[in-house]
Amino acid sequence: MRDIFKLSCVQCGRPNYVTTKNKRTMSEKFEIKKHCPACNAHHIHKEGKISKG
Repeated sequence: MRDIFKLSCVQCGRPNYVTTKNKRTMSEKFEIKKHCPACNAHHIHKEGKISKG
């Protein structure tokens, strides 16, 4: 029961990373500080949907 989602930079809004999570154990939105290649700095990345189709 793992769902795929993208991580988007809060600063520039670009999706940079794709990962998975288990919705049963982590019901809240995922948020982590990672490197953004567009900004060339470390910023918070938040969970976003991946459009299907």
